[in-house]
Amino acid sequence: MSDDDPRAHHDMGGVPRFLCEAVDVRPHELDDFDRDVDAVRGLLSAKGIMSVDELRRGIEAIPEAEYHRLSYYSRWIRSIADNLLAKGVFTEAELRTELERP
Repeated sequence: MSDDDPRAHHDMGGVPRFLCEAVDVRPHELDDFDRDVDAVRGLLSAKGIMSVDELRRGIEAIPEAEYHRLSYYSRWIRSIADNLLAKGVFTEAELRTELERP
């Protein structure tokens, strides 16, 4: 498959320009942020507020430049926030206020 084939920016499998980049397959520890994001996702799923499919669709909807800039779990939290905003669980003003708290 060539770089010219139409595909979404998150679908990198088989794209020649990514085939030369080594994949870090060493075991690694999750940090506190990673564990917290995973716990939030699990709670939202358990409460029936957000599904894994919604998480995935939200991740795939992140604009390309931001998608490649964000870490794995940062993509998750971006998707979670976008989904909860769309569902009216909280407003942008409420989110902004919480993010600005020390």
